[in-house]
Amino acid sequence: MKLAILSRAPRSYSTQRLRTAALDRGHDAKVLNTLRFGIDLSGDEPDLQFRGRTLSHYDAVLPRIGNSITYYGTAVVRQFEQMDVYTPNTASGITNSRDKLRATQILSRHGIEMPATTFVQDRADVIPAIERVGGAPVVIKLLEGTQGIGVILAPTIKVAEAIIETLQSTRQNVLIQRFVKESKGRDIRALVVGDRVVAAMRRTAQGDEFRSNVHRGGSVERVELDEKFEQTAVRAAQIMGLKVAGVDMLEGRRGPLVMEVNSSPGLEGIETATKLDVAGAIIDYIDNQVAFPHIDVRERLSVSTGYGVAELVVNGDPDLVGKPLGESGLRERDITVLTLHRGVQVIPNPRRSQVLEDGDRLLCWGKLEEMRSMIPARPKRRSRVKRLPKNPIHES
Repeated sequence: MKLAILSRAPRSYSTQRLRTAALDRGHDAKVLNTLRFGIDLSGDEPDLQFRGRTLSHYDAVLPRIGNSITYYGTAVVRQFEQMDVYTPNTASGITNSRDKLRATQILSRHGIEMPATTFVQDRADVIPAIERVGGAPVVIKLLEGTQGIGVILAPTIKVAEAIIETLQSTRQNVLIQRFVKESKGRDIRALVVGDRVVAAMRRTAQGDEFRSNVHRGGSVERVELDEKFEQTAVRAAQIMGLKVAGVDMLEGRRGPLVMEVNSSPGLEGIETATKLDVAGAIIDYIDNQVAFPHIDVRERLSVSTGYGVAELVVNGDPDLVGKPLGESGLRERDITVLTLHRGVQVIPNPRRSQVLEDGDRLLCWGKLEEMRSMIPARPKRRSRVKRLPKNPIHES
């Protein structure tokens, strides 16, 4: 396998470990400066230049894209994707995870448990927003930040209001998030590779510091995750479109609360704490997946006129609930079920004998007109605002 590691820090611990792990396994690995690429759209096929010359063939690319070059870095990764070069972390996955608001919106849509979070712009909405997440103290986060930078704990509503007003005056967008008291100064970092957690550590803040990042002096120790923490970490990474990710979780009273999904996790802290070959696990995974470059299913399949991808929900339909998939009539209507989602369980390419249950979600490819007739009208959202009684005072 010929592997390109995209990194502007060739001497960093993580980059060196990944390159060494690849070389030790007999692969050809090059560290390439992301900013030295040129995206070539002048020919018949998508291409890349590197240092002014046509890039040679690569089987896979492993992005290590820093915050400061997210836009250009993801453009380079996207070009590799267009050239059918395998990458464990897609451009869209990196972009989604880099923006804390966007990541929170996506994870929330898929039912991932997180600390209560809100985002507002107008000054008049700040105090109601703080009250919605449970009141002070609250955590205030810049939308883009790493290693604990831009994360502030506000002890009171007045302090929170002042901090938010100051940040917004400098055109900084911030999230307001509930402070999880039971996890103060501690969090879990799970390193996800593919569909499993290959290593996990607990980070503990030093002294009165509530941020547990290693770069802020926090200590680390190896930890064995229970099934719920592991499943949450893997699901969060997969939802974001990342096959290699560091998932940060708080230990809430009812279980894991996802804080962040990092697309370029550092390896030094977790390899030191766990004594595990995390870099080797990443290289082995890429080697096993290199024949399967990323395919945007909706983009590729939707070019067929009248056909597309849609999600159908088995919602109490007597023609579907309790029946095997082969007797559902979907095949006769030119609809093929690609995956069946049941809670957190995903059943790929379900068999005809698979019995459907109420609440199952079916990712389907087929005739759009047939699927459109099976999608129920969206229920109206109920207002969360309590109506006040009418004013009993009469006009004179």
